Amino acid sequence: MNIRRALHQVDHMKQISFSFMALMLSATLAQAACYADYKAKQDNPLRLHYGVAEVSGDCSVGSAEGQLRQRLSGDGWQLLNVLGVFDDAGLDERKDSAGEFFLRY
Repeated sequence: MNIRRALHQVDHMKQISFSFMALMLSATLAQAACYADYKAKQDNPLRLHYGVAEVSGDCSVGSAEGQLRQRLSGDGWQLLNVLGVFDDAGLDERKDSAGEFFLRY
């Protein structure tokens, strides 16, 4: 009987372990990458650029605006607007348009 009990406990531990791994995988997938495309400017002389940046945390325009204002200002750029947020699926199609500002900030 002790062997049966031990085997039952091992099976139970395997089920718990599998459930934990599945939960961790789903949490990782839920935190998919988030990107924002934006427009920014510098004055004297006037310079404009279009860029794409990775956004952490909440994948929203509001969150992207807050993060990008801070990142861009460090190099003297002023955020004009965030055009939108998107996941990995929209990244490649924007790479050429963003040029040197692709994932720079």
